[in-house]
Formats: sequence, structure tokens, C-alpha cells
Amino acid sequence: MSIQVYGCNHVAIEVGDIDKAVTFYQDVFGLEKLDEGEGDAFFKLGEHQFLAMFEHKGMKPDTSNRHFGIMVRDDAQIAEVRQKLTGKYGLKLIEGFRCDFRDPWGNRIQVVDLHDESLIWLLPYREVQKAGVKFAG
Repeated sequence: MSIQVYGCNHVAIEVGDIDKAVTFYQDVFGLEKLDEGEGDAFFKLGEHQFLAMFEHKGMKPDTSNRHFGIMVRDDAQIAEVRQKLTGKYGLKLIEGFRCDFRDPWGNRIQVVDLHDESLIWLLPYREVQKAGVKFAG
């Protein structure tokens, strides 16, 4: 039997305060909340993925290079995310990257856009086709 992988189903992170994390991620990324419970919350990430977050009171911020990527439409949306992170939340961007940052609990997130040519593998996906993304030939 051959295994067929269809993609990544979800990413799970830990946060120190679930209520503040819900507010932060909804404000910065406009994420749609799918469900929440006592100490957890789940958000839609694209058509087939979700972000799970779990409260871990007293956690120490992560300082590793582990991260996950969130894809937005274009450079204007990356600029909007950067402005919210630095202006509204006072977070520092990680140097050498367009939009890498650590959330208030130390989780590292990388924000990319649909026009990043390293993502050319996305072309068959319906979301990308609807967005009308074209790459230079």
C-alpha cells in the first residue's frame, strides 16, 4: 500500500492566555473562529486547514526557529499585518524576513503572500485560481 498525503490538516500552538490570543489572532489576521472550549480555540486557515490553540498558563516563550506560515493575498496585506504587529501590538519583526514575528507567547509565525514564487506548487488549488494569481513566465 502506498500512502497518499493530501496536505496539512492543522497547526497547534500553546498560548499563555486564550482570551487574549483569540483577540490577537482575530484582529491581526481576521481569522474565523470555528469552535472554542475551556482553554482552547480553533480557527479556519484556508479551505482545509485550521489553527488550534491551547492555553498553557505560566508557559515560557518559545525561542526556537520552529514556526508555521500563514498565507495572505498580496504585499498590501503583508504590509497591513506588519503595521498591526509593530504599531498596535508593539511586536518586533524578525530581521531578514518580509514578515516573520513572534506572537505575545513566543510562537514564531511567517507571513507570505500568494505571489511568492516559491509557492508555485499552489497553482492547481481553487483558492489560488479564484484569486487570479499569475507568475512571470
